[in-house]
Amino acid sequence: MSSVTAAAAVSDARTKRIVLVASILGSGIVFLDGTIVNVALPAMRKDLHGGLAQQQWVVEAYLLTLSSLLLIGGSLGDLLGLRRIFSIGLTGFGVCSLLCAVAPTNNFLIGARAVQGVFGALLVPSTLALIMQRFPEDERAPAIGSWTAWTAIATVIGPLGGGALVQLASWRFIFAVNVVPVAITLWLLTRLEGDERTPGHVDIPGAVLCTAGLAGPVFALIEQPTYGWTSPRVLVPLIGGLILFAAFLEWERHSPEPMMPLYLFRRRNFSIGNLTTLALYAGLGVATFFLVLFLQQVAGYTPIQAGLSLLPITVVTFLLSRRFAALADRVGPHYFMGGGPIVAGVGLLLLARTNASADYVSQILPGVLV
Repeated sequence: MSSVTAAAAVSDARTKRIVLVASILGSGIVFLDGTIVNVALPAMRKDLHGGLAQQQWVVEAYLLTLSSLLLIGGSLGDLLGLRRIFSIGLTGFGVCSLLCAVAPTNNFLIGARAVQGVFGALLVPSTLALIMQRFPEDERAPAIGSWTAWTAIATVIGPLGGGALVQLASWRFIFAVNVVPVAITLWLLTRLEGDERTPGHVDIPGAVLCTAGLAGPVFALIEQPTYGWTSPRVLVPLIGGLILFAAFLEWERHSPEPMMPLYLFRRRNFSIGNLTTLALYAGLGVATFFLVLFLQQVAGYTPIQAGLSLLPITVVTFLLSRRFAALADRVGPHYFMGGGPIVAGVGLLLLARTNASADYVSQILPGVLV
């Protein structure tokens, strides 16, 4: 019996390692792709003869579909099996990455990025949910800490890797390299057994209303600087999206199988946690997007130099994420959820001092470190 128990323990430990590595790689690919593109935008603009609006859409088309379909991706994972949805998302993401790599025009690239975001929305919810499903409660915090640390590293190291590929080869390689981690993650998923499902049906009306309700305002905000608030190109998707999102909330309130149970938002910690996360990542995402563009197009940094400018974030994140996750598990997360955004805000204020010379030691490094 002892040998059987030992074998089961080894198998269980092996399964958890596979789950953690696959989850880190899967989410890392998606978030890496959200930042690696930033540093390559000037090269894309020169090669494909686009303007600032096209540069924005290369980034935003991906983030638009990714963010608006995340709820649907999570729901499908519950209903059809996390491993299955994870694998479908990975395969589609890899194919779209190759399409981006060979894009002949800006419009083709933007379209491929939008579809890539769709498959990314299948990936991201499955990675964290797989950890929650396969790890016992007392082991989840360290596992999620590792997932957070490595995923954050993938997010921040993107500009560095992208800068090197753009400067030494071509911007097209920033998409082509995705094939390797996609293939490894798919192989890891074949090593897992079982795929739990939750009985129920896909909330199709909720999915359509949610996607259109989120996409409309985001589209309007992206186009507003070009066309102005009074343009029908801005007003129609803005107002229409808000109406559709209100309809989504009303549908979810009465749906017997809601995609997003609204009663969750009556829980104070749930609502505040989501609002804090939204505000924090919005600020940091916008800041890093404009910083790498500014450093190249105004301050004259090379792509590699612009990528290296954010490397301290990677180092600090790697060293501290798992430790803070363990501390949060012991003393509660509210200290870190409350203090973290304040510290990040101070760092952004320090970066606001940057002028056209963008001296790294005196202007960039202090803000990036904080």
